[in-house]
Amino acid sequence: MLDPITRSLRKYAPSRNSSKENLDRFIPNRSATKFDFVLEGGWRQKANSEFDSPRKQAYQQQLRKVFNLENSRIFAYKNKPHTPVSLYPEDDYSVVQPSKRPVKPCQRNIPQTADRTLDAPQLLDDYYVNLLDWGSNNVLAIALKNTVYLWSVDTGSVSQLLTVDEDTGPVTSVSWVSDGCTIAVGFHNSHIQLWDATAKKLLRTLTGHQARVGSLAWNRHILTSGSMDCIIINNDVRVRDHIVETYQGHRGQICGLKWSHSGQKLASGGNDNLVYIWDRALTSTRTQWLHRFEDHRAAVRALAWCPFQRNMLASGGGGADGCIKFWNTDTGACLNSVNSGSRVCSLLWSKTDRELLSSHGDPQNQLTLWKYPSMTKMAELSGHQSRVLFTTQSPDGCTVASAAGADDETLRLWNVFGDPEKAKTADRKAQEPFAHFSRIR
Repeated sequence: MLDPITRSLRKYAPSRNSSKENLDRFIPNRSATKFDFVLEGGWRQKANSEFDSPRKQAYQQQLRKVFNLENSRIFAYKNKPHTPVSLYPEDDYSVVQPSKRPVKPCQRNIPQTADRTLDAPQLLDDYYVNLLDWGSNNVLAIALKNTVYLWSVDTGSVSQLLTVDEDTGPVTSVSWVSDGCTIAVGFHNSHIQLWDATAKKLLRTLTGHQARVGSLAWNRHILTSGSMDCIIINNDVRVRDHIVETYQGHRGQICGLKWSHSGQKLASGGNDNLVYIWDRALTSTRTQWLHRFEDHRAAVRALAWCPFQRNMLASGGGGADGCIKFWNTDTGACLNSVNSGSRVCSLLWSKTDRELLSSHGDPQNQLTLWKYPSMTKMAELSGHQSRVLFTTQSPDGCTVASAAGADDETLRLWNVFGDPEKAKTADRKAQEPFAHFSRIR
């Protein structure tokens, strides 16, 4: 007794009278197969009476209804399919394509207008200076030409810290120390002054640069200054001979300085379109740089160390560049690059979420909130009438202050980074000693 498969093969096997050359292969006869309707995508009328019987046609029609194939063409012969259309259209100015994974929409409300708007007359419209900083005492310091003002966010009171003459000024940089009691002020005449903000008293004057001091950054007792003379100086404010290290590498004025969260690495940006990473472990009087990034095509003023990935730095290029780039400062690799479409003036990371805020120049003069790492725009905040050169973050990390000069001359406060209570919880966890170790009990 032959099994069904053997009987089926014998049915289509060549006859004994077939030529010898055909005995070594099996050539099926398509007309004899009962799945011809499947290949052709329809129920063709056959000469074979078996396919023409009403009973057979009714049965086949019933099968098509059961499997919902009445209007389908399965395995039908047809032309080459069209190229599928991407759900993520390419941006004309994107350097790195966005992730293919869908991005979750923002679940919180981001106000589109500023909470407060204050006048800031005579605010310099200069890309290479830094005139705004928010201290841990919740006091904003802003330099308006030759005068530094202190505005208490808690009380709303405004006081004048200092005013200098034309030979010393204008003021070109301000930076609070971490305790919120002392503020450093850089001037056009290359000097730096340290002031007691509470007593409104000058503590000391630092010298060493040969041109205006456009950028300042604190690292505990070390005040780092960057100048138009292309030199970076580390000043130990505790000692008489305050110059302890100098960094030389830039060929243009330094307009951006940021210390990493560990206080070990310094990022600097300049008018030479370069970003340098300096490591304090490489100690010498003229320290050699650790990395030099040359990918930007314009001055680099915007620098921001990532709070949740401590070896990552974000940098933003000026008018001819407009790119936000992300760097691994351990390996020197560029992790990502996104063209924002306009000059990048500043960058701020959220302390609680994986979000990045950038401020821009023409044509929109807006602040843009990005979701990292997809770099999808979550919100665009408009209101300034000229390029938003200066931004700083509140102590709780939730509010951002922005300032613009020229035709704008306003200081605006934006509630952009969410819930203050969430920020306090994150801050407590970050400050708790040994928080990264598992507890035994």
